[in-house]
Amino acid sequence: MNSNVKQLAADLVHEIGKQHSVVVAFSGGVDSAVVAAAAFLALPNHSIAITGVGGAVPESDLHSARSVAKSIGIQYKEIPTQEILNEDYVRNDGQRCYFCKSTLYGTLRTWADANHYQCLMSGTNQDDLSDYRPGLKAASEYSVVAPLVILAITKQQVRELATYFQLTVADKPASPCLASRIAYGQSVTTERLQSIELAERFLESLGFNDVRVRLHADGLVRLELGFKDLHLACEPATRTTISARMQQLGFKFVTLDLMGRQSGSLNRALPIINQ
Repeated sequence: MNSNVKQLAADLVHEIGKQHSVVVAFSGGVDSAVVAAAAFLALPNHSIAITGVGGAVPESDLHSARSVAKSIGIQYKEIPTQEILNEDYVRNDGQRCYFCKSTLYGTLRTWADANHYQCLMSGTNQDDLSDYRPGLKAASEYSVVAPLVILAITKQQVRELATYFQLTVADKPASPCLASRIAYGQSVTTERLQSIELAERFLESLGFNDVRVRLHADGLVRLELGFKDLHLACEPATRTTISARMQQLGFKFVTLDLMGRQSGSLNRALPIINQ
C-alpha cells in the first residue's frame, strides 16, 4: 500500500468531515466518485450523492453513477435539470458550460436547502484549474466546495485514490456531457444530443473505445478515435457501415479526424483559447 495515497485519503476524509452535511454533485466519473467515497467515510449519515439528469447526460453515465453510488454505499438521488429550457444554454456560445453548471448547482442548492443539507461539493481537481472551464464561475457563485482543489489533488492522484477506495471507475476515461460534442455556435437541441449519443454507442458497438462524435455546421460530424483505431475505421466494410449509420442518424457529412481523440478539441475555436 502506498503510504502517500493512504495519507492523502485520510486528509480528504478529514477535510470533508469539517462540514456538517454534504451534497456531492455526482456524475459517476472518477473525480466525483472519489469525493463521494470520502464523504461517505467522513459523514456516513449526513452525505448524499445527487446526479442532475438532463438531455446532455448519456444513459451509460447514469447507469455508471447508480452502480458506483451503490458500491460506495452513499445515499443516492437523481434530480431532473432543465438547462435545455435556458436560451443562453441552447445558444451554445463559449459560456454554455457556465449556464449548464449554474442550472445544476441552483437545482442542487434548492434541494439541499429544502432537506437541510449544508454544503455542496464538486469533484473539481487541481488540474481542472488550468483548463478552460466556465462552470467554475457558477461553482463560485453557489459556494460549491472543491475538496480536491483545497488539497491540491491532481487528476493522477485522484485515480490513485480511486484505486485505494476500490472504485470501479478508477481507470474510467473522462466523459463530459453530450453538449460538449456540439461546436460552439450550433444550437443545443434534444434531437442533436440523442443523435450524438446513439452515434457514439454505435461506434462502441463496433469495438472502438473512448470515442467522440463532434457535430459542426451543415450537419457535418467529426469522428475522433484513438490513433490505433484510425486505420480500422478506414477499412472498406467498416467505413461503409459507419457512413450509413451516421446518415441514418441525420448527419449529412462524415469525417474522420486524423489528429485522433482529443479532450476539449472544440475549445480551439474559442478566441480566448488562442490568444
